[in-house]
Amino acid sequence: MRVSKRRAQPGRQIYLLFAAPGLTLFLAFWLLPMLRLVEVGASGPSGAAAYLAVLTNHHYFMSLLSTLLLSAAVTVATLLIASLVGLFLQRNRFPGKAILLSMLTFPLAFPGVVVGFMVIMLAGRQGLIGVVSNWLFGDSWVFAYSLGGLFLGYLYFSIPRVILTVMAAAEKLDPALEEAARSLGANPLRIFTDVVMPALSPALISSGAICFATSVGAFGTAFTLATNIDVLPMAIYNEFTSYANFSMAAALSIVLGAVTWLVLAVARSWSGSAAGAAA
Repeated sequence: MRVSKRRAQPGRQIYLLFAAPGLTLFLAFWLLPMLRLVEVGASGPSGAAAYLAVLTNHHYFMSLLSTLLLSAAVTVATLLIASLVGLFLQRNRFPGKAILLSMLTFPLAFPGVVVGFMVIMLAGRQGLIGVVSNWLFGDSWVFAYSLGGLFLGYLYFSIPRVILTVMAAAEKLDPALEEAARSLGANPLRIFTDVVMPALSPALISSGAICFATSVGAFGTAFTLATNIDVLPMAIYNEFTSYANFSMAAALSIVLGAVTWLVLAVARSWSGSAAGAAA
């Protein structure tokens, strides 16, 4: 037994050497900056009570509420659209499919600022929607600089990611399950709700959580369209740049990160439970 323990020790040392670069990056670029951010957040006049400002301050609370509701709406719309499109693309072959798929995933190459600029070109004061609505109804429809414009930008940014996830999950579905349900007399809607969706639910939950987290913390698109938009990332930016209130900016950042982490943790638990139920 002593010999086997001694022989195992060099192997453990090798694994520790392999883990050292990752641990170094974790400490240098995540843990230490996060601890510093927590310290700065509690260094203001309010102390640690600054972390409760998102609940006690009406402006911060409404910013958080708008952020969460907008992100939830974007997530639901993205899942609905991307699920149908992803299933269709996975199960059908037609001329130009590769070109269509590349066009649908093209937004992955754009940063948030470019997406915001495209929303302005579509629904801004000189945008295409405003020109067409003015020609048809004599009134320009402008919503690029509101939560509606931000919703459109986040939707445009999120759909390609979920489409790819749905296509990858749909590729692993067992056709025999659908054939069995069809042979038992189930109609297409029943097959979709009772066979396809439970099998896709782990992928949908995980991709929906990532979509929600991305929308909660997205800044570039909101910054481009920030005329009448009040979301928490913009509130953090204003506290940091306009008012030099570093402690409040840090506290709001920690709260926003904690909310996002909680959503991801719950989604990870749900996706595991859904995977077990589907199996």
